Amino acid sequence: MEHLLELRNIETCFKTDGQLVKAVDNVTMYLDPGEIIGIVGESGSGKSVTMMSMLQLIGSPGKVTGGEVYIRGNEKNMLEYGPNSEEMRHMRGGKISMIFQEPMTSLNPVLTIGYQIQENIMEHLKVDREEAKKRAIEMLKLVNIPDPQERFDYYPQQFSGGMRQRIMIAMAMSSEPEILVADEATTALDVTTQAQLLEMIRDIAKKTNTSVIIVTHNLGIVARFAERIYVMYSGSVVEMTDTKRLFADPEHPYTRALLRAIPRLDDPKDRILIPIEGLPPNPASRPEFCPFYERCEYRMNRCRECSKPALQEIVKGHFAACHLSEEEKKIKAEEIAAKKIKKAPASKAGEEICLDVKNVRKYFPIYKGMVRKKIGDVKAIEDIDFYVRKGETLGIVGESGCGKTTLARCIMRVYKPEEGSIVFNGTDIAGFSDRQMYPFRKKISMIFQDPFSSLDPRQTAESIVGESLILHKLVKNREEYGKRVDELFRIVGLDPALKYRVPHEFSGGQRQRLGIARALSSQPDLILCDEPISALDVSIQAQIINLLEELQSKLGLTYLFIAHDLAVVKHISSRILVMYLGRVVEIADCEELYSNTLHPYTRTLLSAVPVADPLVEETRERVPIRGEVPSLTNRPEGCPFHNRCDKASERCRREIPRLLDAGGNHQVACFLYNQ
Repeated sequence: MEHLLELRNIETCFKTDGQLVKAVDNVTMYLDPGEIIGIVGESGSGKSVTMMSMLQLIGSPGKVTGGEVYIRGNEKNMLEYGPNSEEMRHMRGGKISMIFQEPMTSLNPVLTIGYQIQENIMEHLKVDREEAKKRAIEMLKLVNIPDPQERFDYYPQQFSGGMRQRIMIAMAMSSEPEILVADEATTALDVTTQAQLLEMIRDIAKKTNTSVIIVTHNLGIVARFAERIYVMYSGSVVEMTDTKRLFADPEHPYTRALLRAIPRLDDPKDRILIPIEGLPPNPASRPEFCPFYERCEYRMNRCRECSKPALQEIVKGHFAACHLSEEEKKIKAEEIAAKKIKKAPASKAGEEICLDVKNVRKYFPIYKGMVRKKIGDVKAIEDIDFYVRKGETLGIVGESGCGKTTLARCIMRVYKPEEGSIVFNGTDIAGFSDRQMYPFRKKISMIFQDPFSSLDPRQTAESIVGESLILHKLVKNREEYGKRVDELFRIVGLDPALKYRVPHEFSGGQRQRLGIARALSSQPDLILCDEPISALDVSIQAQIINLLEELQSKLGLTYLFIAHDLAVVKHISSRILVMYLGRVVEIADCEELYSNTLHPYTRTLLSAVPVADPLVEETRERVPIRGEVPSLTNRPEGCPFHNRCDKASERCRREIPRLLDAGGNHQVACFLYNQ
């Protein structure tokens, strides 16, 4: 069968400091009609650059320096046409459409979404404006945008993140492309929105016989949606085969290491995550031998002595770029399995309460008009009740906008709650002034989501970590200060020699370690971890999770761990609290929540999380979720989840269920359970 798309020996270079650096090195791929393939690998592995090279979207100082791209029906190499040629313009958006990671930067904020889709249709399908508008509305309906005729004239900023990504899918599909490239299209979205959009892409693709390329670092996504997978590392393809075979019997040591590093929803609670130590090589100083050598547990002398391995067929349909034979890999795998794995001691949570939150509410006023007249309130969080024991980790999960971060800021007392009590170490701090809060500030720390934007780019690492030592007078002199900073660096696994560097000189994982060192510097009792690993690669995520667990057992820390990745939350938490639209809907011990899920919303959340195993994915129960999270300014009457719940009754539409004990340290707010 003739391939729909074929990339042969693609090479892309970027000019840096006067030298050409090869970002994509000899990449060959193909795509068949109606097929869905996945391209996976860490950041910097060349996934997106390969796709941009195919479409000749590489701007200066980058350049596609070699290779061929063939599309069925055109015998000529597409790279021979100029980037601005008629042929390339017809291919981009016409034959191949691309959905980018951040929809807000892809949509023009000063043009209506209808106009933008209409222009795309007129350009590629050569129809008049009236016909283009009709098709644009049909496409908006296809991607489940409510009231498409009315919303045709809305601007991008009038939609939520999930809706904007739906609009991007509508625009990409509107020109009837043969190939759709989803480049990290759902990375920034909630797990439920992500599942909805990917299922929509798959359904539309199968309906229209469109082929799809999913570019992602999430192995769960490709396990659920892709038929074949390319694994990339340091600018090259290191493994390719069909999805089931890749997960059942990975050949390349890098693929095996990736699968060991990720937490899975069906993992036992005590499974150890084994991170990939070190970082991918800098493309400017990439070695001539195997680029994975320095991080590879399977390495042998000849891996360094020989040149870089080429992709070769191991068994029919399974390709890998590795010098080792099957027998050598088997022996090495047995040696690795026999190694004693360093295990973080279990947390020593006692019965003593560190934090007790009762009936906490936080509202934000809504103003309108020139005189700023108050017309209402955004009820961000309402009637929040929970406690955390000393030395325990409480996971907090829920979709974006459910109030997780607002709750964390109330506990930190960045916000003053309207009502309720926040009892920390026996003292109610809810109504404290800034002056009264001062002695408590050092005892509550926060680790932020983005390790780059949360660090001052002008400060050295030393001053970032040591700032609170001076602020809270925790050291007596300069010598003691220097010793403590060095100690904090070592605690989080950083070399103290790096303390004179500024944030941009560190990798993402190192920056997050800096953020953790800063949080530890004031010797806190409670640390609020606000999505601390969502911006990191899977291999670095495992390092940070293991570090947090180790620090907890060593220093007796208490964590509130906020995340939307339920597999990570299950791995690190003792108990889990589920939030929806500003309210707590379920709280339970970790294993109890996953084995005996009570609330319909929690069930949909768990169902939406993909497991990195296609065989498990085939047998899992799917719980579909309807619609999007309602606006906080227009919340539904009664149970906040009733308009998306398939078990809602008339009572759910009238009354708000209270959080009640369901037995076994399990609380749920749902009328299904005898309320």
